[in-house]
Amino acid sequence: MVLGLRQFTERRGDGAGEPVLDTANGEELMYVQPGVAIVISSRPPESPGTLYISTKKVVWLSDVDREKGYAVDFLSLSLHAVSRDPEAYPSPCIYSQIETEADGDESGDSDSECCKILDLSKVTEMRLVPSDPNQLDTLFQIFCECAELNPEPVDEDEEGNNWIFSAEQIADENGDEEDSEWHFASNPTSSIGHSNGEHDLARTVLELQINDDRFEDAEEMEHHNDRGHH
Repeated sequence: MVLGLRQFTERRGDGAGEPVLDTANGEELMYVQPGVAIVISSRPPESPGTLYISTKKVVWLSDVDREKGYAVDFLSLSLHAVSRDPEAYPSPCIYSQIETEADGDESGDSDSECCKILDLSKVTEMRLVPSDPNQLDTLFQIFCECAELNPEPVDEDEEGNNWIFSAEQIADENGDEEDSEWHFASNPTSSIGHSNGEHDLARTVLELQINDDRFEDAEEMEHHNDRGHH
């Protein structure tokens, strides 16, 4: 996957319809909002277009120029919010920040804007301005729902530090001492704790379970003795 905003002009049918989606991999269209202007960085708003939100990405297609459109994957959106502050931007909009693969140097971006050349690889901000501001809350909710469908990939190193272990694995680590007061379940699929490399949580859980069992046994014995006295 390529991070950042990119050009997108693939339309269904005669080129004037909805964007082409990756339906083979389960991508679905979630929402369509006509009459939306797009503002890239600090440039002037683009001519009005139609906003398409899928389960994977946000697509804006111009209603005037059929060869103009942009797309950004939800995995590249680091932030999205409703902006109604006129000091931040004159029109109510959805404000979003975009992760890019470019370095933090923004000087190239400024030079490109002065020369009217848009380098999408350096774009870190995007605003979507609907003609009807009443649609902002709905758009924001759809953004949130689709963002939840695209969680950040888990790094292998991070994944290795967060793992689930079984009682049998802890038993192996503690050895096979006959006088051990720990009695572990023989089912290795019974997960008893989650840890970042320490077994303290698992031991606590097992200790509580053992104490509960002993408590139940004590209750049963007391109940049996009471019955014997009657």
